Amino acid sequence: MIAKTPEDFNGLKEIGKIVAAIRDELVQRTVPGITTKELDDIAGELFEKAGAISAPKGEYEFPGYTCISVNEEVAHGIPGKRIIQEGDLVNIDVSGSKNGYFADTGISIVVGEGDEMLTKICEVAKEAFEAGLKKAKPGSKISGMGKAVFQTARRHGLTVIKNLTGHGIGRKIHETPEYIFNYYEPSYDNLLKEGMVIAFEPFISTREEEVLELEDGWTFVTENSYVAQHEHTMIITKDGPIILTL
Repeated sequence: MIAKTPEDFNGLKEIGKIVAAIRDELVQRTVPGITTKELDDIAGELFEKAGAISAPKGEYEFPGYTCISVNEEVAHGIPGKRIIQEGDLVNIDVSGSKNGYFADTGISIVVGEGDEMLTKICEVAKEAFEAGLKKAKPGSKISGMGKAVFQTARRHGLTVIKNLTGHGIGRKIHETPEYIFNYYEPSYDNLLKEGMVIAFEPFISTREEEVLELEDGWTFVTENSYVAQHEHTMIITKDGPIILTL
């Protein structure tokens, strides 16, 4: 969507604050011994308390309030009986709506003491996000954000997942622009516009550049890579992006 009115900005800021708070609470609760279902139940309670709706559940009938992915799982992990272990790489992705406005955010963390490479890809995912953020200006090519992500990954000897992308958001969970790639895609040189609302989400990978979907119809995995995500929803403005999910 293109945010134009004070109502748009306030509505987007409200849901952005809600999903960010749920994300941060789940990060704090992600400790060895807890199950992904227990984490998701916490999210469900927080959505209800905030008067908001889980986007995966509300829009797609996803079997959970949030997507929680562990180790080989990259995205859309279904909350269940899986027990979080010391050293696990966990991705927590929270999206929701309130009063017709949507926001989406995700972060990957290492639980306790973990492999140095896992910590590195989490740090590089954030660095790649910040590099792409510098390209997020009205009139700039969307592909410039992906180019910055890919260059950041390469500089650290890593790569990106090419078949998971960011997207437009606002009045729906997925809107135009349909894709915000994590690499330079010259055939997709659409321009960022004043007031455009997007979810920007670099996925940094140790080896592989594509994910596979499991038979459950939801979970994306890799065969031999670890992947970290860093995602925020933002409004593009001439004074710089307004990040709604900090």
